[in-house]
Amino acid sequence: MAKIVFLDAKSIGDDIPLDRFGDFGELVIYEFTKDEDIEERIKDADIIVINKMPVNEATIGNAEKLKLVCVTATGTNNLDKEYLDARGIAWRNVAGYSTESVAQHTFSLLFYLFEKMSYYDEYVKSGKYINDTSFTHFGCRFHQLAGMKWGIIGLGDIGKRVYGIAKEFGCDMSYYSTSGKNDAKGYNRVDFDTLLRESDIVSVHAPLNADTIGLMNKEAFAKMKKTSIFINVGRGPIVVEQDLYDALVNEEIGAAGLDVLCEEPMSDTNPLINFKDSTRLVITPHIAWASVEARTNLMNIIYGQIRDFLC
Repeated sequence: MAKIVFLDAKSIGDDIPLDRFGDFGELVIYEFTKDEDIEERIKDADIIVINKMPVNEATIGNAEKLKLVCVTATGTNNLDKEYLDARGIAWRNVAGYSTESVAQHTFSLLFYLFEKMSYYDEYVKSGKYINDTSFTHFGCRFHQLAGMKWGIIGLGDIGKRVYGIAKEFGCDMSYYSTSGKNDAKGYNRVDFDTLLRESDIVSVHAPLNADTIGLMNKEAFAKMKKTSIFINVGRGPIVVEQDLYDALVNEEIGAAGLDVLCEEPMSDTNPLINFKDSTRLVITPHIAWASVEARTNLMNIIYGQIRDFLC
């Protein structure tokens, strides 16, 4: 029987039961773990389950029994894979578990901004709509999505799903391959400058790597339409946050919706914290992936990975 240690179980919420992982042997669950405590907590573990915890020689060097590292996410930047390979320690990540959830959240961010929801909600709740002179209030203009040009940055599973849904809304779609290698049949590929210049909506669904870090910077925002909406549900460091703040303040773009930031939880030095207009900026705390269904799917996959590894 194996010993399985969850080091940061709170990162998947406390409403997803984990007790079934006891099927494989001894189960130890920590809600959070400081980096300096990893070594002690996993010293006799056979399998560890993590989300953001660093896995390298400093943290697992003394874990002599360790055979498998399961990451409850798609990204694996926190793993020293060369060290794991040298030790013969297997690792697993999970892809595709949250495609529907992230695509849905992309449209949640869009429509909140696109139809000025914060303004109209406040208008009604403030009492201004009571006994108004007209049954319709035209305080903030908005447009229909059909006919808009939408540019996708990063055409993986999520990018393709958003592409397809937006096309059903009547959008004129295009995508930019951040690696330059993705030439997807049936999808309209354009270069980066064309996508920025022509799109009314630009959404990011790309991983963080050498091709994407700092991709959305001052120069990129300057090329966008002044009425455009920018959405990032990829990774925070793809955006230079000071440059996005400046683009919003200087009205170089119309609005932005973010679910990811360079530093999470949000730093009190993040320039975006100073932009208070909710009709032009909405930020959610990295929740696009986190529907109940997506998190349940995630842990089902992790359970299967451990079962298959031990069999």
